[in-house]
Amino acid sequence: MAQRLRPVGPEFAGTAPVRLVFTRDMTAAPDAVFRALAEDVASWPEWFPAVASVRPTEGGRAVRLRGGTRFEETVLSARAPEVYAYRVDVTNTPGARAWVEEWRLAPTGAGTRVRMTFALDGTAAFRLVCRLIRPGVGHAFRNAVAALDRRLGQP
Repeated sequence: MAQRLRPVGPEFAGTAPVRLVFTRDMTAAPDAVFRALAEDVASWPEWFPAVASVRPTEGGRAVRLRGGTRFEETVLSARAPEVYAYRVDVTNTPGARAWVEEWRLAPTGAGTRVRMTFALDGTAAFRLVCRLIRPGVGHAFRNAVAALDRRLGQP
């Protein structure tokens, strides 16, 4: 059953009770990475295997993950090419109460450093599960960023 989450702002990425933070370097330039994240949202399933579909909505996105998890999101920040952040407003994830995902992009000498933050709050059981799945989420993030880098490197 879908539930509405507590509306939080972009600052929640730094203050949430549970923060899962992952970093990976890419060879693609920050502008190209930002466009893929914020503008070409329908292509996410092509490089992020956990994502079944993404479609833009008024002010946000509707996301469906493989396995049936769904999100209705509001974009909180889209400052090219530095940050793309969104808040989950509605989800069928049990126990979730507040959720922000933030992608920070920084140029490196060889491309872009991508830092992804999952900022979460919920019931005690939800927070525990989030901590337990950290290794799997990190693995999925690293694989997705590597796949996006390959995609962006194609002519």
